Amino acid sequence: MTPAPCVALEVLRRKRKLIPAECAAKDSPELSDRRAADPLQAELSRWSPPPKSLSLSASEVHVWRIGLEQPHRERNFLDTLGLDERSRANRFHFARDRRHFIVARGFLRLVVSRYLETDAERLRFCYGAYGKPALDGVHRNSRLSFNMSHSRGVGLYAITHAREIGVDVEHIRADFASEEIARHFFSPFEADTLCALPPQERVPAFFRCWTRKEAYIKATGRGLSQPLDGFDVTLAPGEPAALLRTDEDSEDFARWFLYDLPVGNHYSAALAVEGPTLNVRCWQGLP
Repeated sequence: MTPAPCVALEVLRRKRKLIPAECAAKDSPELSDRRAADPLQAELSRWSPPPKSLSLSASEVHVWRIGLEQPHRERNFLDTLGLDERSRANRFHFARDRRHFIVARGFLRLVVSRYLETDAERLRFCYGAYGKPALDGVHRNSRLSFNMSHSRGVGLYAITHAREIGVDVEHIRADFASEEIARHFFSPFEADTLCALPPQERVPAFFRCWTRKEAYIKATGRGLSQPLDGFDVTLAPGEPAALLRTDEDSEDFARWFLYDLPVGNHYSAALAVEGPTLNVRCWQGLP
């Protein structure tokens, strides 16, 4: 059953009252318009160079953005990778994909190592049943949680403490944002909402929906084993990002919070976090 509009708005009001968020790139007119429509997202629109000393409280999320074309650092990143990661890198057919994988994984190691105050090459990872990475080895009992995503030369990394988290970034392609794909992957509520929008609004709404859903299933750790049509997220212009309903647990939506991340033109990105978050700080560059 899809949520009635009045119920959906009440869900958003109750959830959003809990979370003053802060994001620590310059704004485009499009982002300024979005901030005016959604005061919460006004706090999620600025990226800053990281501080020299990283401090992550239990109520915070840190999001990192990096460009994956790093020719002067690629060798350094490669040297930190484990044997399994190097093997995966060598399986890429195209050199650009291989370079981006090396930088993406190397940066993950670098940024996580800064929080753990260890060397990047000492990190060991394990993977859940559906591929979600976590710390292993001597850091297996660490309370640090993380997730990563990359698309078309942009990498995003989300870091928090002791709760599940997911992030997704997608390069916007108008040819991909079709009604056929929406009907196949989205819930009936989401597909109907998308198709009811003016044509010029459908592509950005499609990718808002896609990234919010991807971030959520990555946070749960179930990936694509979780039916994409089994839960609803908001997607219409001006609506705050939110999980509205799940098939499996009528109360599950209450513990998940979604945020849009303004990565840049031609990209859409979203963050999913388990539990209320006081601050979402956004960093760009090397730690």
